[in-house]
Amino acid sequence: MKDYSSSDLRNFAVLGHASSGKTMLTEAMLACAGRIGRMGSIAAGTTASDYHASEHQHQISVHATLLNLEWQNRKFNLLDTPGYSDFISEGLGALRVGDFALIVINAAHGLGVGTDAVWDYATHFGLPKILVVNALDKVNTNFDTLLSETRNHFGKNVLPLAIPLDAGPGFSRVLDVMRNEVVTYKPGGDGRYTEAPATGADAERVQQFHRQLIEFVAESDDTLMERFFEKGILAEDEFRAGLHQAIQKQVLVPLFAVSAETNVGVARLMDFIAKYGSSPLDRAEVPASDPTGAPAAVQLAQPEPVAFIFKTMNEPGVGELSLFRVYSGTLKGSSELRNVSRDVTERLGQLYVLNGHERTPVQQLGAGDLGAVVKLRSTHTGDTLTSPRFPVVLPKVEYPAPNIHGALRLRSRGDEDKLAVGLAALHQEDPTFHYRVDDELHQTIVSGQGEIHLQVIVERLQRRFGVVVTLEEPGIPYRETIRSKGESRYRHKKQTGGAGQFAEVWLRVEPGPRDSGVEFKQSLVGTNVDRVFVPSVEKGVQTACKEGDLAGVRVTDIKVDFYDGKMHPVDSKDIAFQVAGFHAFKEACAAAGSVLLEPIFIIAVTVPDEYVGAIMGDLSSRRGQILGVETEGHFQIIRAQVPQKELYHYSTIVRSLTSGRGRHAEKFSHYSELPAEFAPKLLADLKARRAAMAAAAK
Repeated sequence: MKDYSSSDLRNFAVLGHASSGKTMLTEAMLACAGRIGRMGSIAAGTTASDYHASEHQHQISVHATLLNLEWQNRKFNLLDTPGYSDFISEGLGALRVGDFALIVINAAHGLGVGTDAVWDYATHFGLPKILVVNALDKVNTNFDTLLSETRNHFGKNVLPLAIPLDAGPGFSRVLDVMRNEVVTYKPGGDGRYTEAPATGADAERVQQFHRQLIEFVAESDDTLMERFFEKGILAEDEFRAGLHQAIQKQVLVPLFAVSAETNVGVARLMDFIAKYGSSPLDRAEVPASDPTGAPAAVQLAQPEPVAFIFKTMNEPGVGELSLFRVYSGTLKGSSELRNVSRDVTERLGQLYVLNGHERTPVQQLGAGDLGAVVKLRSTHTGDTLTSPRFPVVLPKVEYPAPNIHGALRLRSRGDEDKLAVGLAALHQEDPTFHYRVDDELHQTIVSGQGEIHLQVIVERLQRRFGVVVTLEEPGIPYRETIRSKGESRYRHKKQTGGAGQFAEVWLRVEPGPRDSGVEFKQSLVGTNVDRVFVPSVEKGVQTACKEGDLAGVRVTDIKVDFYDGKMHPVDSKDIAFQVAGFHAFKEACAAAGSVLLEPIFIIAVTVPDEYVGAIMGDLSSRRGQILGVETEGHFQIIRAQVPQKELYHYSTIVRSLTSGRGRHAEKFSHYSELPAEFAPKLLADLKARRAAMAAAAK
């Protein structure tokens, strides 16, 4: 494969709401460039980018897939990303190394929450956007209405550069604003077309948009604006040079009309990307930090190599594959680089360029290019590899917090070690997947971005590590506390024939502030109890707090005062005061009246206007307390406090209620007293769970 200069590279992420047609758009691009012989299909599992087992099984994109092609002597590095928010880490990683975002909108479905999300993420990374309205060959499409909605939502600087003339079944003609032409695509899906000058009403319409395009270009540069005011027009060379800068400054957001499945409009989109799309030169300097954390920068033109690992994954028959972008210098196989953040040296193996599962070996990759390397020893997603002479760290991606949780139950005993290895490996590959072993709940808790995300994790554990697990509802970390004050005077006396045990502990308990934990103090006066036994009593109290009084859950938000007691000169010892402290605490709590607390989460549900009523009604049925509703463009953000118990599979509920157009985020807020009517059932459930765990442990 030939080497490309940085100016000839086009690195971009293909993003959009679920089912907007991203994978088929990349398939059409590959077909136009002759990179594949014919377009595949998602249903048949034959597309270049959706080649993993989980993608075939679910018929959706799960991974960000790196593809490449050549068009007009430019190399396109495309990153086809999943539309489901379950796999948002893939899109964020792609945006991190892309030079612009190609955002796809389904003409039949319109703008979705996912469209809004990827737009915001691209803005966060400072990337220009190109919009693509796809699926214009489907029924019930209205391009003008969608264009109006898009411009109202994202700004008046959204301008169509391709307009469909016969949207709907049989769509084949596009009005090209750049060239003032009608482009007619031939049947067959190979992207070939014929051109003819626009006439009549089409000519008037295209001239109107062309005039707006020139105005946007002029607005991007003061010199061009002056010339435009003087002459009322821009010279062709001025216009073309200014168009690129207008996109970079986001003065202009181009919009194209295509049908990916029939390969209509895609070739002209590729022409535009080749001529005016961002290249690595547009981000020739990127921020970094040195080993001490001080600010630094990486220059595209500097000779020392710097590469960022934006994705790691395990490929059958290959092992771990690390995808990277070269930010400076030239990366060569067998070279030694430094991972500064992990303080290790890595020797690179064979370098590849990827086209889905197809790997082409290369000797080197230059600044701005994307590629892959196999079997790095200690380097994972988000790490930076640099020349030892230029140690820097590029900023990592900030990923959203998990919004769904589950518990794993092993089908076979003895697989604990394999499970631990598998979970650690999957977390290294996917930073939005989290796991922990909860000693309180005695469960392995896994957390992710959605139900499908966790299902895919379970499938990968079995397929790759041979660990069969069941995903079930996680336990809830309930708490106990007290409503009022209580006292106890407990005497522990034991005689076993030898040395006996004696301790008497007098305790007072009272409620503490919410979320304050357990506050233990002693106010002993006189010599009834040697102060050496205070830690023993505290240890007994802490043990009792872990076991609880009502339901076997931890006690919290309580103040404990060890104010008096008695001891024996011979039989009093550490264990005796531990036991006395344990039982004195339980008696005092019983006297004070124990109650149960449940964890409360704050959630933010983002939905289109028409689904607000359904979401609020559902939240009320989940004992939710609505905190407020905010407007953000065409979407509403509903904020509420909801008990954790009511949030199991909530991300799935949101999607179901909003036809897949809503999303939610959640965060722990506080503990609140469980309503009395729910306590009897909960106590019975907790008792049954403890019994089941005890039986399973035998």
